[in-house]
Amino acid sequence: MLHAEKTETAIFAGGCFWCVQHDFDQLSGVVSTTSGYTGGHVDNPSYEEVSAGGTGHVESVEVVYDPSKISYEQLLNFYFHNVDPTRNDGQFCDTGNQYRPVIFYENDTQKKLAEEYKQKLIDSKKMEPILVEILPAKKFYPAEDYHQEYADKNPVRYKFYRTTCGRDKRLKQLWGKSS
Repeated sequence: MLHAEKTETAIFAGGCFWCVQHDFDQLSGVVSTTSGYTGGHVDNPSYEEVSAGGTGHVESVEVVYDPSKISYEQLLNFYFHNVDPTRNDGQFCDTGNQYRPVIFYENDTQKKLAEEYKQKLIDSKKMEPILVEILPAKKFYPAEDYHQEYADKNPVRYKFYRTTCGRDKRLKQLWGKSS
């Protein structure tokens, strides 16, 4: 793979990181994605600790992208159209704080753009309430190897999970399309 001369990083949480990672991997301009955990107060958390709750971490995906091919604004648009922004108690079939939708900004520009996008969605009144949090990025901990590129390594299990969790059905209800 050719590496971009200049890359930037964005971190998004939107429920199951298998799904979020797989979705972002489809975008041209995305150089790499890593499933992991951020936002909490426990160093080097395990999947078991995060999924049990109590660490403060959220299942997240670190997206490395080439800004000459895809903008942060395009990533935000894609992100919002692949989550249920009306829920902050989880996403789809996954409930709990560790699955809530969060945009973790790396700098003031990302913060400003995320806040502007969220406000436009609120102002549009297409759906209410808009509960996606916008928080400063904290240390990102990559998830265990078996979680990385899960959809590619376990396509049957992944498809079963995604379907039974109702992710695409809910996205179609919200946005009029499926991912």
